[in-house]
Amino acid sequence: MDTPPALPRPQRVAQAFVALADTLVTGFDVIEFLQQLAEQCVELLQVDTTGIMVTDQRGHLRLMAASSEQTRLLELFQLQNEQGPCLDCFHSGRPVHCADLSGPEAARWPRFASRARNSGFAAVTGLPMRLRAEVIGAINLFRAEPGSLSDQHLALGQAIADIATIGLLQERAIRQGEVLNEQLQTALNSRVVIEQAKGVLAERHDCSMDEAFALLRRYARAHDRLLTDLAHAVVSRSVDADELGRPGPA
Repeated sequence: MDTPPALPRPQRVAQAFVALADTLVTGFDVIEFLQQLAEQCVELLQVDTTGIMVTDQRGHLRLMAASSEQTRLLELFQLQNEQGPCLDCFHSGRPVHCADLSGPEAARWPRFASRARNSGFAAVTGLPMRLRAEVIGAINLFRAEPGSLSDQHLALGQAIADIATIGLLQERAIRQGEVLNEQLQTALNSRVVIEQAKGVLAERHDCSMDEAFALLRRYARAHDRLLTDLAHAVVSRSVDADELGRPGPA
């Protein structure tokens, strides 16, 4: 049996939590916060990719962030087919584990498991985004090799999910549900615009959607612009796609 990977050094974990907290106080761009969260999960939990879903104002799960385009498509497939670990995790409020997507435990999600395997994934864990009795979403952790996450990695993953939940359910939002609903609905609308901007950049530069997203984020950071505002500008052509430079690492 393979030895479970060691936890990241405490300094890396601390830096990740500081970075997440900094995102909360600096303008609180929900999309950027959740995207950063997905990428931190990949690094700190040593999984291959991550998807994050949260509820809209009607209580329906919506995809909000994914660490790769492949994961984004798989998560959308999960929602469209109304079956998968993220949905089970959300409805139960408890973690959901599947150490082998080709094994009998995956039979509860036949369409999802087949698509996940075809996408190159062999195992998945769903962690609830929950504060006490309120569940507002779930995080999916995908691995290319079968096997379970260690108890230590699961504990760290749940701590990350809890921080994200607290970030979204701030004191004012807890007291006034409309505030959270409006914030999340705005973020959902922003996600649509960002996908459109990715398409514009991918077509202009003949690159992948992942590369287009990295280009968009890099330019937004370098010019101190909100990701959503820049996406609107790209889609409306008030910023020419060539101004963002060429695709490259984020």
